[in-house]
Amino acid sequence: MQISMPLNYSGDIKKTVDLVVELEKVGLDTVWVAELYGFDAVSLMGYLAARTERVQIGSAILPLYSRTPTLIAQTAAGLDYLSGGRAVLGLGASGPQVIEGWHGVPYTKPLARTREVIEICRKVWARRGPLTHEGSVFSLPLPPGEGTGLGKPLKIINHPVRDRIPVFVASLGAKNVEMTAEVADGWLPHLFIPEKAADVWGGALAAGRAKRSPELGELQIAAGGMIAIGEGEETKRLLDFARPMIALYVGGMGARGKNFYNSVARRYGYEEAAEKIQDLYLSGKKEEAAAAVPEEMVELTNLVGPESYVRERIEAFREAGVTHLNLTPFADDPVALIEKVRSWV
Repeated sequence: MQISMPLNYSGDIKKTVDLVVELEKVGLDTVWVAELYGFDAVSLMGYLAARTERVQIGSAILPLYSRTPTLIAQTAAGLDYLSGGRAVLGLGASGPQVIEGWHGVPYTKPLARTREVIEICRKVWARRGPLTHEGSVFSLPLPPGEGTGLGKPLKIINHPVRDRIPVFVASLGAKNVEMTAEVADGWLPHLFIPEKAADVWGGALAAGRAKRSPELGELQIAAGGMIAIGEGEETKRLLDFARPMIALYVGGMGARGKNFYNSVARRYGYEEAAEKIQDLYLSGKKEEAAAAVPEEMVELTNLVGPESYVRERIEAFREAGVTHLNLTPFADDPVALIEKVRSWV
């Protein structure tokens, strides 16, 4: 099991990168860089490549709608070169609010788009000939009757360091998870509860794996949460820091009927709580929404408590198939905490 960590995208990013430099020395394997509607992920990933030597640098995620497939491929290849083969391309469809509200792009055909972007990226990196693609979303070059008619098949000028950069996909819906298990190198689920994962996604994962090419190897899974070790109520109260984030996703990341995270909470069995959180959050009552997050959900999506309990949580994630334990350390000395976890896993 590898140890990974999400980069804090809303705080002092330079200080967070300083921390990554120190965590790399004690065994951090991967750092994930989000984009959302803040600073772009690519600039930060390039900065990480310059500041680090060993840690893998993953996007989590680059939205599929804000860049062309070939630009995504170029970006991943460029980062892979600068980092000496340490790039991981994390992709996701994001959601209609961000894509249509922030980027002004129609949120259409997310599954087909994801599959085709991965296909095109792998063609670009393989560099076996000029790029062509005929799909339901993308046609390269543009077909007759579209554009000027002057488009021609091209091949990436540079020779990528690797012809198969790892591709992880953030997906939650059954069809999207099935597609992820079929074609991606890894899966980036959010709000992952290991004890409930098989009930929610087991069928979709099995269906996708049944169609998976052997050359892809086993599906990698990156999941986890906050980690803190300590005794008593003071440590347990740290879980309250996770409540606003859960409430944001379950309550505010999407409209009614179009919130993927709310749907996952319902599928976990928290139907009433999911509805209440969404009602409160969309009414502007964010603190009340956070308070309405079920205690069990907060506990099971994180790893907080005495050392023996945290080790049990790690094993629960391992048994659920997690290969990259994705941790946000809460400690006076986060480097020592990650070093300790490294010795366990």
